[in-house]
Amino acid sequence: MAKKNNAKGLGWWAFIAGLIIAVVAGYTGRVPDWTWLLVVLGLVVGYFNISKAEAVPFLLSTVALIVAGSAELGSLWAPISGMLEAVVIFVAPAAIVVAVKTVYEIAQ
Repeated sequence: MAKKNNAKGLGWWAFIAGLIIAVVAGYTGRVPDWTWLLVVLGLVVGYFNISKAEAVPFLLSTVALIVAGSAELGSLWAPISGMLEAVVIFVAPAAIVVAVKTVYEIAQ
């Protein structure tokens, strides 16, 4: 996912931090407490990590995550549902950035 010249840069660390926070917040059920941080990290990931060649697969994957996140999994799957909700909060801003960058590149 990360660009080769930025593999260990800000975008890479934002991706790792976002995933860890999303999993922990989702498992503990404290997703609203971490929403703004997940959004900011998602914006950083979308701007720095996703190249032009990765844009379409990333956007398709994001759509799949958002659809899966909207499913009602029931109380048995509550930790997984919370984690998925947090991951969607993390990747949705990245998808917006990637989509805007892609539209801008197409319009040029």
